[in-house]
Amino acid sequence: MISMSVSVDVPNLAEGVLFYSEAFAFAKTSEPIPGVAVLRAGAAEICLLEKEAGSVPALGAQETRRYERHWTPVHMDFHVDELKSALTRAVSAGAKQEQ
Repeated sequence: MISMSVSVDVPNLAEGVLFYSEAFAFAKTSEPIPGVAVLRAGAAEICLLEKEAGSVPALGAQETRRYERHWTPVHMDFHVDELKSALTRAVSAGAKQEQ
């Protein structure tokens, strides 16, 4: 089985949760580890990831995170039953494993 959610980098987790709750009626369903919050509204789920402005998004990246108008701190997460085999398939298909 595979499911998908959208992850959004935010500079401050508490402020991000408040924004998405007030603006779009998301409710926090869990905080699995420090700096990560899962929110749900109906069938939609988003994951907020606290990432400081100026931090590096991936090892070896030239860019740093910034939250001005044109920064796009959004990515999709694919949730799979078996990570190791899914990772092997993705890398075999041309994906680059960063972390």
